[in-house]
Amino acid sequence: MTASLSPSHRSVDPCMTDHRSQESDGSRSLAVVADRRLLHLVAPEGQLQVYTAPYRGSFSVVLSQALRAAGLGSRVLVAQFLKGGVDQGPDGRVRLCGRLEWLRPAVPGCLSEPASTLAVDSSAPEAVEAIWHECRDRIMASDLDQMVLDEVGLAIALGYLDEADVLSTLEQRPGSMDVILTGSVMPSILMAMADQVTELRRGF
Repeated sequence: MTASLSPSHRSVDPCMTDHRSQESDGSRSLAVVADRRLLHLVAPEGQLQVYTAPYRGSFSVVLSQALRAAGLGSRVLVAQFLKGGVDQGPDGRVRLCGRLEWLRPAVPGCLSEPASTLAVDSSAPEAVEAIWHECRDRIMASDLDQMVLDEVGLAIALGYLDEADVLSTLEQRPGSMDVILTGSVMPSILMAMADQVTELRRGF
């Protein structure tokens, strides 16, 4: 003999209860939303930036930005092609904030004369070229977030760097890397390919 359950002991489907209560107060359950594809974030896009001025020693703001970027976690390389006096070279790089590498050529002082006027036994052209080779290798390796090529325009104008080589390398730069060029002079072809050009002036 099976005992029948009284109404107070019968199991009640909670979903049915919710449905009935919604009907009684006039509310409706939310419609089921179909699965949607996940949002794809846009990949970071680097820029080629040019800072130029009619005088030397005017790009401290660029170096400050590079130091700040490294402090916030970016991988940064700063190469000063015509500043010497600290006997660095590629093997004597200085590291700051853990993520900023600073390169200078192994020359006794700052360079301001054309490479063609230097003594035959001068090692300055090779020292500047060694810094550029390091920069070129790092661009191709795509292992940086930002690279600053300080006075690269003047280094080209003075004959220490080959303009075609610099142009070809920059055309192959990784899409996510910011490359900043500075110089009191800048080849027009590099100005034309820049995403941003900033001109610093005196007296304004």
